[in-house]
Amino acid sequence: MRKNKMIKKSIMAFFSILLTSMIACGGGGGAPEQPAPKGQSAVKDDVSAANALQVAKSIPDFSTLVAAIEAAGVQDAVVNVGPLTIFAPLNSAFDKLPAGTVETLVKPENKGKLAYILTHHVAPANFPVETLEKNIRKQRRLGMASGKTLEVTKKGNDLMVGGTKILKSVKVSNGWIHVIGDVLVPSDK
Repeated sequence: MRKNKMIKKSIMAFFSILLTSMIACGGGGGAPEQPAPKGQSAVKDDVSAANALQVAKSIPDFSTLVAAIEAAGVQDAVVNVGPLTIFAPLNSAFDKLPAGTVETLVKPENKGKLAYILTHHVAPANFPVETLEKNIRKQRRLGMASGKTLEVTKKGNDLMVGGTKILKSVKVSNGWIHVIGDVLVPSDK
């Protein structure tokens, strides 16, 4: 049990370092900005099963999420081999945010804040529905790539994460996408 916690903490630390590095490399300094090298997300693969980003790009109801992932520059982290569990808000979830929120977050100067919010939707672990339900029974919270945790609960037959209902679950090559109807905004940033 203790070894599993150490492994989970190591994985979370790895993702935190990865995302911090990605954000830090986003520009700055006096040198002219060079085109960003294409990372793992730019690899074309028509043979393997689709990863989380490929699935999100193929579904129109995730267009705002995909645009946010690209604006934050975290697309390579989302195609990582994983396993990852992504709680993916629909376009309608972003529409519920106060007017102008999305437009403000996708501005280059807010890249770090946007990346933080997006990583709050990613658990660096494999959480199919059965495992989420097991965490409810054991009263465990999910460790997110943001460094925060989310509570998983059940309301009647509905599975909830961070207070929002999981609408659908989809297996992808690098983990799981759980479709949600609200954006999970961390409370401290």
